[in-house]
Amino acid sequence: MRIDILTLFPGMFQGPFSESIIKRASEQKQVELFLHDIRDFSTDKHRRVDDYPFGGGAGMVMQIEPISRLIEKLKSERHYDEIIYMTPDGQRLEQGIVNTLSLNNNIMILCGHYKGVDHRVRDHYITMEISVGDYVLTGGELAAAVVVDAVVRLIPGVISDETSALTDSFQDNLLAPPVYTRPAVFNGWKVPDVLLSGHQAKIDQWRESQAMERTQRLRPDLLDD
Repeated sequence: MRIDILTLFPGMFQGPFSESIIKRASEQKQVELFLHDIRDFSTDKHRRVDDYPFGGGAGMVMQIEPISRLIEKLKSERHYDEIIYMTPDGQRLEQGIVNTLSLNNNIMILCGHYKGVDHRVRDHYITMEISVGDYVLTGGELAAAVVVDAVVRLIPGVISDETSALTDSFQDNLLAPPVYTRPAVFNGWKVPDVLLSGHQAKIDQWRESQAMERTQRLRPDLLDD
């Protein structure tokens, strides 16, 4: 998989992309990550990429011209399955979206900033708009890193035990059951006896009931879906 990220602040990705699963996936060539500085495609001598909004109002708007130049350059080199814009008013990121994105070959992610991008970018280039929650971040970089992490971990071979991802929360619209490891007793706090029984059918039944109970208690909206 190839992921191209269009951003004003490439340095913000150095931490998330140089650690853990994303680092390993990059080193093993299971994912190719490319960061593109939108300012490099500005014709302004000061590399300016924003301007005042037509009609007045507070804040600045990212200009269409440098974004268009960069997108057109990348599109001339390969086909993109999705061109994603990270924005608070996009569709809420959910596991089903992540699952679908993980099956793609080439993804482009545009990180917004200021009051957003000139809407013509969204009208004519963007194929998917994603939000990571009903709140506003300074820019789309952190949100884009979340999407990349969620997608990359589902690429076959990235996680050594591929069945692990299939039992994560939200894969079946349920929260995951509680998990425990050694020691079996700590400070008098015991692991549930069923998990130590060795009876796999009973363990599976316990996990299923716990997942249902936790979902009903903490996220009943998932059951409505």
